[in-house]
Amino acid sequence: MIETVSIIGAGALGSAYASLLHDMDPHCVSFVASGDRCRRLRREGVIVNGKRYDIPVFEPEDPSPPADLMIVAVKHHHLEEALREMKNRIGPETAILSVMNGIESEERIGAAYGMGKVLYAVSVGIDALREGNRVNFQKQGKIFFGEAGNASLSNRVKRIQALFDKAGIVHETPADMVRILWWKFMINVGINQASAVLRAPFGVFQTSREARELMASAMQEVILLAEKEKVPLSEADIKDWETVLFDLNPEGKTSMLQDVEAGRKTEVEMFAGKVILLGRRHGVPTPVNQRLFDRIREIEAGKFSIGS
Repeated sequence: MIETVSIIGAGALGSAYASLLHDMDPHCVSFVASGDRCRRLRREGVIVNGKRYDIPVFEPEDPSPPADLMIVAVKHHHLEEALREMKNRIGPETAILSVMNGIESEERIGAAYGMGKVLYAVSVGIDALREGNRVNFQKQGKIFFGEAGNASLSNRVKRIQALFDKAGIVHETPADMVRILWWKFMINVGINQASAVLRAPFGVFQTSREARELMASAMQEVILLAEKEKVPLSEADIKDWETVLFDLNPEGKTSMLQDVEAGRKTEVEMFAGKVILLGRRHGVPTPVNQRLFDRIREIEAGKFSIGS
């Protein structure tokens, strides 16, 4: 039975899931944070869909007992720091669930704490928007999670399923979780990067064929790489994503677009950067992702603006 959950990362995803867990049981969930982030969370809380949540915050050195479940919801470039800060929350029986983007966070967490503690997970279809400590979402989407393979369910998967059911967190445990991880990676490589370059919310992709073509062309390079990695992805997986896309709030924005608009560092290294790296490894050209990578780095550096 999962009784305590710690979340590191109080952004859009971390705050949204923390609010749902808090609504189920105010005593079950906490954040992990240090320094200014810790003080700000304690002072201001998080406001999710207009409701303030004053969720307890553990500092890294806090000696309180470890959590039953640790949810990692930080950005790619904050993971190394997070691995250090969450150390005291990890005990012998703690399960770790990463809802981070990309295809490598599980391996990095496993290298620090053992792959036996790590479950694979992706969050698909949530339309959370974050401004400061305020997070709003209309559609929760779904968490896909489980062991790498789930032909039969492990006890820890069953325990987390029970927790999510109780908290009203929509979830699914697919048979092949590695394939789903790559499917979400394909989605992010397409929609996150195209939205950042076009400065486009979901509504633009719902109405513009040109925007969808840019998105799909980046995704197609991931499909070619997945084949080399023995992961079964196909054009049908792009169509499956478009079904999700057309059901999202038209005013909703990807995490990368939100980062660009807020002047924050993006996760382009783990999207286009990873595609380019894998392309070189497998001898697969990745010109679309190379262009997206270059453009987004220019945006980050302030050298490019839409319309110039």
